[in-house]
Amino acid sequence: MNNPTLLAGKLNISEFQADEITAHLRPNPNLTLLADQIDPFPGGSSHGPFAYWLPSATVSYLHERAHKRELRTESAKKGTAIAISQQDDLERGLLFSLRSAFVQTLQAKAVLQVSRENLDYYDHVLKISSDRFQAGDIAQIDLDRLELQRVQYESDVQTAIVNLRTAKIQMLMLLNDRTPVDQFDLVGVFDFNDQIDALDTYRQIALDNRPDLKAAIQSVDKAQTDYKLAVSNGSTDPTFSFDVGRNPPIDAYFGVDVSFPLRIFDRNQGNKLHTKLDITRNEKLRDAAEAQVFNDVDSAYATVASNLILLRPYKQKYLAQAVRVRDTILFSYQHGGASLLDFLNAESDYRSVQLNYVNLVGSYLTAAAQLNQAVGKEVMQ
Repeated sequence: MNNPTLLAGKLNISEFQADEITAHLRPNPNLTLLADQIDPFPGGSSHGPFAYWLPSATVSYLHERAHKRELRTESAKKGTAIAISQQDDLERGLLFSLRSAFVQTLQAKAVLQVSRENLDYYDHVLKISSDRFQAGDIAQIDLDRLELQRVQYESDVQTAIVNLRTAKIQMLMLLNDRTPVDQFDLVGVFDFNDQIDALDTYRQIALDNRPDLKAAIQSVDKAQTDYKLAVSNGSTDPTFSFDVGRNPPIDAYFGVDVSFPLRIFDRNQGNKLHTKLDITRNEKLRDAAEAQVFNDVDSAYATVASNLILLRPYKQKYLAQAVRVRDTILFSYQHGGASLLDFLNAESDYRSVQLNYVNLVGSYLTAAAQLNQAVGKEVMQ
């Protein structure tokens, strides 16, 4: 409702609809008024300057043959239909940008939550390690190494805060909303759906729904109409005239006239050839649009399928394993059964697994949005 680019596109449709009105208009008749044989110097004559004047009025009208007006109207209406399809395609692109920004915001929130949980957990470990140091259970160097490692977790939190703020700014721009960033928030399900249909299903849906492909097909149809109009414009249109006047000694008279242009040289040959070639050009563009549809669907589908292959073992096994390994190594380290390096490695592995999972979910949701865009319809939540 608020995006200025979409609002401008709607005005563009209204402009095409205004062109339909112009295309449907008939030619205007012409009125010619004539006053002839006025004598401005009557001299010694007893007659005045208007004694022999000849007043007359002529109305002429150009009659369009070969369905010119109907073909102009048809071409204008098809131009409006193309503009509507292009507006739908503009909305399709905006929805993808909006989905991507929405996913980036959810992803940034999830990363921030994971980063803060990691930092809180690590601070808890530091407190225990500090108590152990005070009790003489670990050396100063081990405590120093643990404290130095905290910088990485603090850096993760600050980076996540910046990324979240940037994603919110992008959302506000797309919504054309002036709400302060600190007061703006959104909620959504940050997870993945394990189900995906066959590739051929999405291909067929895309062929039926993609507005850019529809616009390309409509352009071929309009080009064929424009060629018919060019042929029609090469035909001869007569002009009918009717005149009335006074011609002494006759009190009044009327006359009729029909004129035809002799189209010996200009028979609209250039426009005929131009519009005929334009049909073939638009057919090539339609083929290119169809190939682009298959390319977009296949690429998005491959990305979604790849992300699902990676996400399934994370959710089924890797997340729980990372927690178990970290907690086990921490327990062993606190009781002297593992070295500091083992603990730091386990903590780093846990951090990597958690962040990788969040980023994979974000990649999946972005790929799902890309598949929706490629198909031109809501096929994946």
